Amino acid sequence: MSGLLVSVDELIGHVGDPTWRIFDCRHDLQNTEYGTKAYAKGHIPGALFMHLDHDLSGEKNGRNGRHPLPDPTVFAAKMSACGIGPNTQVVAYDNEAGVFAARLWWTLRWLGHDKVALLDGGLASWRRAKQPLVTEVPDFAPAPFELSLRESMRVDAGYVLERLGSPEALILDARAPERFSGEEEILDPVAGHIPGAVNRFYFDNLDDTGVFFKPVDELRAEFAAVLGNLAPTQVIQQCGSGVTACHNVLAMELAGLRDSKLYAGSWSEWCADPARPTASGS
Repeated sequence: MSGLLVSVDELIGHVGDPTWRIFDCRHDLQNTEYGTKAYAKGHIPGALFMHLDHDLSGEKNGRNGRHPLPDPTVFAAKMSACGIGPNTQVVAYDNEAGVFAARLWWTLRWLGHDKVALLDGGLASWRRAKQPLVTEVPDFAPAPFELSLRESMRVDAGYVLERLGSPEALILDARAPERFSGEEEILDPVAGHIPGAVNRFYFDNLDDTGVFFKPVDELRAEFAAVLGNLAPTQVIQQCGSGVTACHNVLAMELAGLRDSKLYAGSWSEWCADPARPTASGS
C-alpha cells in the first residue's frame, strides 16, 4: 500500500516470511493485562507481543506521564532479540483501530527503523478475511538492530510551554472531545487541555466502519483545514500519554504531511506540574 499501511491480503502473503516480523499490540488502558491474555488466547501466526506499559514505555517517576518513552538502548535490544535487522519489515496491529500499534510504529521510526507499517484494519480485518489465529509463541534468532536516534521527532514540556499562544505552532490533541473539553476525565487527576490546543480526535482518521483509515485525499483535506498556513513541522502532537497522538502522526504522514513532532509526555505529564497552565471547554 503506502509503506505506512499493509493490507490484510499483503500480510497473508508474508506470514512465515523470515524477513517480516509481526507484533500484536493489543491493550486496554483500564485493564492493562488484557492484551497479554488476548494474545495468549489467539494471535496472528508468527506474531510477537508488545505490552504498552512494559515494552513500549519507560519507567514512570510521577512527573513524566503515564507512558514515558522507553529507553532507546533498552528498546533497541528488545528489537534485536526479536530478530529485527536493518532490512526487516515490521507490521504492527491491535484491535483498537491502530491506536496502540501506532505507538510501536512511531517508536521504531524514532529509533531510525523506517521499515515499519500498521496492518490497516488491525485484527478486525484479519478476522473479516477469515484467517486463523494461533496460540504458538514464535522464537526468532537475534539480529543486529541498527539504532540511529532521531531526537527531532519529539519535543518536551519546555518546548511546548515556550510556544503557547505562538502563531508559529499548533498543538494538536488526539483525545476524545469530552476529555479535551474537561467534561470527562477517567485516566488523569486533572481535567482539561493545554491552552491553545486544537482537538483532532484520532477516531476521525477512520472511515465510517471505524476500522480502516480514511482515503489519503480525505485525510489530507481534513488536516489541511486544521493546519491552515502552518507547515507539518510546526505541529506538536499530543494526547493523554503520548499513545493516541501517534495515530495522528501516522494519519498526517499518510496524507503527505510529514515530520510533525510528538510531545510524548502529553496531558498526563503536563498536568502533573501545577505551575503549568491548563484550559477547559471546546
